Amino acid sequence: MRLTKHTDYAFRVLIYLASMPEDRLSTVQEIAERFGVSRSHVMKIVQKLAGAGLIQASRGQHGGIRLGKPKHSINLRQVIELMEATLAPVNCEDPVCIILQGCALKTILFEAQHAFLQHVERYTLADLAEPAVSIVHFLKRDN
Repeated sequence: MRLTKHTDYAFRVLIYLASMPEDRLSTVQEIAERFGVSRSHVMKIVQKLAGAGLIQASRGQHGGIRLGKPKHSINLRQVIELMEATLAPVNCEDPVCIILQGCALKTILFEAQHAFLQHVERYTLADLAEPAVSIVHFLKRDN
């Protein structure tokens, strides 16, 4: 299973925020610059994550973003299911496949997808942000 860029960037945003001190607010602009992603793309991701309560966003001169929940309570499966438009591994309906009735591929791929989601469900954002990723990686200017 390959995740979309949207989900990939959502994980980058969450890892970044999880690596910062809890009292520090970050900005969409700094995250966009750090990862070399367009500001508008990061903004869409932040809005979706904020809508789900995974991050807190405040506007204004002293505004910014931070995690909306403790990093150990943000499950990786939850993020994937939120960000992915569809999790269907194959589309046999559009156009309708002529071998649909006798084909086992769909069942096999759905079983694999289920196993993948069960596997990632065992992990949280804390597993991604500690200890391999630290604030030091994000504060380096030569990245």
